[in-house]
Amino acid sequence: MLLGDGNHVRVPRDMCHLLNYNILKLLNRAQRTGPLDMPELHCDTKVFPDYLALYREQSQYHATPLTAVCFYSFDNEFDGPNGLYSAIYYDNKSRLAYFKKRFKNIRYFISPDYSVFGDIHVMENLYRIFKARIVALWFSLELHAVVIPNASYADPDSFSTYFSGLEKCSVIAMSAKSHIRYPSERKLFEKAIQYAVDHLPLKAIVVYSVCGKDETCLKSFEYAIKRGIRVIIPDNTLRSRNMNRRVS
Repeated sequence: MLLGDGNHVRVPRDMCHLLNYNILKLLNRAQRTGPLDMPELHCDTKVFPDYLALYREQSQYHATPLTAVCFYSFDNEFDGPNGLYSAIYYDNKSRLAYFKKRFKNIRYFISPDYSVFGDIHVMENLYRIFKARIVALWFSLELHAVVIPNASYADPDSFSTYFSGLEKCSVIAMSAKSHIRYPSERKLFEKAIQYAVDHLPLKAIVVYSVCGKDETCLKSFEYAIKRGIRVIIPDNTLRSRNMNRRVS
């Protein structure tokens, strides 16, 4: 029997596995919003990461006490049949145990940056956003970590959809990697920043940047900075390497 709570249908816990809908164990513990029933994320942290370690950089997971693990790399590094989302979806207990061990004692995560594109099926993009939300809920509810939502987007016409569920976040993350190199990418990036500033109760944006010159990256955030929003660029492996090259 399916149980309704007024706005949502809830599946009894013992039926989730039979229906192959194990993610409902997380969704039933979260609020959902908007016409697409998107899971809500909450982030109002006052303490920010000072180092960003990519998923593949396990040796850097504890580079500092405030290191955050992030997923700014090709999707096949962290997604797929053996990835965390699949483990959650299929309730693969051995893989979930592996990820709990891999991420042991990590206090900060940035939700996965599943790639979205302006020229592929809308449903595919939406599903990737949904997957990122599910993984973020797992980090928060199962690992009790601080999760900073990564803002993904594909085109200006769909910003409201991509940002749905982040309405209660005062802190988000964005990747500036490659977005400031090409004029068209930079323009879209800056439009996304403006949309986030105008529609979310933002106090800070955590930025993944590999640029050897922070001033170059910060130019894209002028709209946010002028409105009193703090823009934080933590260190990371590539950023350090590029900055050292400039000095040498």
